[in-house]
Amino acid sequence: MAFDLTGMMGKVKELQDKMQQAQQEIQHLTATGEAGGGLVRATASGHRKVLKLEIDESLLTPQDRDMLADLVVAAVNKALDEAAELARQELQRKTSGLMPNVPGLDLSGFGA
Repeated sequence: MAFDLTGMMGKVKELQDKMQQAQQEIQHLTATGEAGGGLVRATASGHRKVLKLEIDESLLTPQDRDMLADLVVAAVNKALDEAAELARQELQRKTSGLMPNVPGLDLSGFGA
């Protein structure tokens, strides 16, 4: 069985194209995380950037300041976790069948 360098290079190019396409589509994904029963909501992009933060007016009193900070952190972290999972799923969907399933292969540098 001969090694097909041309075929392999074609697969690499196809994978690069699919990864680039997935990266462009990931930027349009959004995810929302909530904390405090919906009193604080954070929305993040597929590139793990916070896009929007909503705070219920009932939390805008001086005595609730510490609780508000904790809820904001919780909501943002939930949104970022969900955005990362959506990005991973999109990347996996776009590159399905192009790469062998190699245990330990880390594609996080590609937005996964």
